[in-house]
Amino acid sequence: MAQKGAANAADASDQGAAADAGRTIGKGRPTPSRKQAEAANARPIVGSKDKAAQKELRRQQTELRERARVGMMQGEERYLTARDKGPQRRYVRDFVDARWSVGEMLIPMMLVVLVMTFIPGVVQVISLIVIWVFVGIAILDAVILGIRLKGRLAAKFGADHVQPGFRWYAAMRAFQFRPLRVPKPQVKRGASPA
Repeated sequence: MAQKGAANAADASDQGAAADAGRTIGKGRPTPSRKQAEAANARPIVGSKDKAAQKELRRQQTELRERARVGMMQGEERYLTARDKGPQRRYVRDFVDARWSVGEMLIPMMLVVLVMTFIPGVVQVISLIVIWVFVGIAILDAVILGIRLKGRLAAKFGADHVQPGFRWYAAMRAFQFRPLRVPKPQVKRGASPA
């Protein structure tokens, strides 16, 4: 029995040797030295150390940012943020910019009330009542703006195609100072938006 097991083992090793003879041994090229491997993988961490190239790159980036800022302020569609893009958003901006809004005067009114709160007595109470009444009127104005704007957008773009969120967008724009609005107003007050 021991001879039979040894014979089977010898046959298996002969078959393995025949299979190995058909395969190529190794990867077909010499292993690179550590120095060669590190040189092949070497890349600059920060970039080029050429000061002129870095200066030129900074100048180009500054120029691109300035062009994008000016384009956004002028309302050019490709430079606008996703929140401001589209014909409906442009119409909302023009509609808000063409009218007087109570909300525009909210911040100056709050500054006046802040100064008045330092005066003791009845003036403090009156100033707080005045500011809360003014805030209420500004909110009512924003609600009326949203209602009027919904009708105009439905008439111009179709009732089924009105983008959601236009009321909030219009109210936030109406509460900003006109000169500080971004993108800058493209229509004059009293003009009809296109």
